[in-house]
Amino acid sequence: MPRSPRVKRVPVTLPAQGAPANWLRGIRFSGFTMLTLGMLVLFVVVLAPSLRVYVEQQQERAALAAEVATQQDEVDSLKQDVARWDDPSYVEAQARERLYYVKPGEFSYLVIDDGATAATAANGVPISDRLQTTEVDWVTTLLSSVLTAGLTDAAPDEIVAPEFQTAPQQGSQ
Repeated sequence: MPRSPRVKRVPVTLPAQGAPANWLRGIRFSGFTMLTLGMLVLFVVVLAPSLRVYVEQQQERAALAAEVATQQDEVDSLKQDVARWDDPSYVEAQARERLYYVKPGEFSYLVIDDGATAATAANGVPISDRLQTTEVDWVTTLLSSVLTAGLTDAAPDEIVAPEFQTAPQQGSQ
């Protein structure tokens, strides 16, 4: 048999300008690929709402666990308070502090105004525009009260300190 002459084969190429524009034509989908994509879409459509609910429930569970932990800390603190009240020395200290109780023979001094009261409000504005400080000489007032009470011949219910006497009303006679 005679040999046929050799033919030179040249690969066929598409023009360069059409390759980027027509890349989609080169994709071939098989039946298996279409079935897999369909299953994936169905999986997302069916499970996405359930997954969202699951995530919300996990967040709610974490928030409730944090709340339970906070309440447990509060319960532990209250149990410690109850245990403290079982101690007689704690009860005595609370009675002294809160109710100002003293033991027989002790003296209790209660300071009403220790000079820490502010003459201005929180925003720096004076509380009163007429009266900022008191101008009472307490030593003179005390001495006057003692002398008035000690040197009078009047009955005890008739004695009134001079600074507490009311001025006569004008027009009433």
